[in-house]
Amino acid sequence: MRKHSISIRGHRTSISLEPAFFHELERIARERRLPLAALVAEVDAARPDDGNLSSALRLLVLEDLKRRVGSP
Repeated sequence: MRKHSISIRGHRTSISLEPAFFHELERIARERRLPLAALVAEVDAARPDDGNLSSALRLLVLEDLKRRVGSP
């Protein structure tokens, strides 16, 4: 697990992700032609107020990988 500091919507926040999840998150951002901070900001804006940002990012990675392999 590694902490990563990132700036979203003008404030700094940190996320804790395993290297494999962070690598996939970077891949998704590249695929969508977005800066990593913009992708994280999108996820942050869409998650419930009581939701954890790192968990929401892991779920994004999981959903993306499921979509890529054609799993429901």
